[in-house]
Amino acid sequence: MLESSKMEHPLIQSLFDDFEPSPQTVTELNLEIKSALEQRFSSVWVEAEISNFSAASSGHWYFSLTDGESFVKAVCFKGTNWRIRFKPFDGLQVRVRGNITSWERRSEYQLAVESLQPVGEGALTVAFEQIKDKLTKEGLFDEALKRPIPLYPRRIGVVTSPTGAAIHDILNVLERRARSVHIVIIPAQVQGETAGEQIARAIANANRFSEAADAEQKIDVLIVGRGGGSAEDLWAFNEERVARAIRASNIPVISAIGHEIDFTIADMAADLRAPTPSAAAEIVARAEAEIIEHLTRSTADLFNSISYRLLSARNELQELALSPSFQLFPARVKGLRAYVDSLLETAEDSVESRLVYVKDRIERLSSALTPMHLASRIARNDRRLALVEQRIRSKASELTEDRERAMAPAVARLDALSPLAVLTRGYSITQNLSGEIVRNVHQTDVGERIKVRLANGRLSAEVKELVED
Repeated sequence: MLESSKMEHPLIQSLFDDFEPSPQTVTELNLEIKSALEQRFSSVWVEAEISNFSAASSGHWYFSLTDGESFVKAVCFKGTNWRIRFKPFDGLQVRVRGNITSWERRSEYQLAVESLQPVGEGALTVAFEQIKDKLTKEGLFDEALKRPIPLYPRRIGVVTSPTGAAIHDILNVLERRARSVHIVIIPAQVQGETAGEQIARAIANANRFSEAADAEQKIDVLIVGRGGGSAEDLWAFNEERVARAIRASNIPVISAIGHEIDFTIADMAADLRAPTPSAAAEIVARAEAEIIEHLTRSTADLFNSISYRLLSARNELQELALSPSFQLFPARVKGLRAYVDSLLETAEDSVESRLVYVKDRIERLSSALTPMHLASRIARNDRRLALVEQRIRSKASELTEDRERAMAPAVARLDALSPLAVLTRGYSITQNLSGEIVRNVHQTDVGERIKVRLANGRLSAEVKELVED
């Protein structure tokens, strides 16, 4: 048995092997080590301090992680570090997630960083200021970009954890103050490594939902937030992608993160900051609560005013009932009735006398309009018209003769001066086609058409020759 156990030892057994094993190259050995390391340490979390940080021109980050006693080399490649929204520096305490790998040429292992988060209030403050300064320079927080919050929102979207305290606070406030408001919950993780990405995606999903929805289903305002927590718990709301998602939203955004003293990058990017989730719900429900309060107050004022007016009218009625005017009123009415009767009697007498006068006048006109009377008047008028017509014709004849005798000398003078009279003596008037009188040969050319005016008509001619005297 002893001999058998000794023979099973690999070193002893190798002495009795009939063949010699083939050796590996250094590269093959390093590749096996690299594969074993990557399989064994595919995902590790390390909390340490950064030292020897270097940002290469290629875009990669190289640094070391130390706990004060030991070091491990780390690399964060360009394809990964663009998602890290702050720039590390020496002395910064960080929490790193990645995998162990090695470079087979030198047999050196290192931590390939996939996620890097600052640890501690001081480190978080530095990272916060870095992101804030970058986005401020881009103008992402400008007041000109802020959109007004709708006065009467009917549908509210809430981006938060569906199991957190924030959603319960918001629902309680809206249930109490604005029951007509509808709520759309867009769930997202609000704490942890992937929280920032989920919040940004939830904001984008809310906008896509609203754009595709009917008018009644569209989201009027978006609340983004969570309950209180430490600076590390709230860090997702300081990520650059969350701020950019808020500003890219077509829906106005109210930030409601933590307690009143907490302030995040998301608060600066939002259109309005609420100190707490409950305060955000009160902001969107304020208009409806104010309207209900105003209506309640106005209703009470109206009822008070009506009661006062009714009481005043009742008092006035009682005073009038006891007034002596009601005792004098019947006598006054009797006197007015007698006065009206006298007026009616006078009016009847006046109308009757007027009717008698009109009847007499009609009878006189009727006698004047008999056929014999009318024929006599027509004959007299015919004779008078004939006499007037004869006088008018005689007078017109005399006036015409007088005017002709007065105009004869003037007509003679006009005939003497008229160019037509000259034409009767053998002269003519020459004009070009535009109507201009031709007075010398230079006003026309050979081949030009001209018009000649004679005493008894006109001629059309063409110039054949120009001869100047």
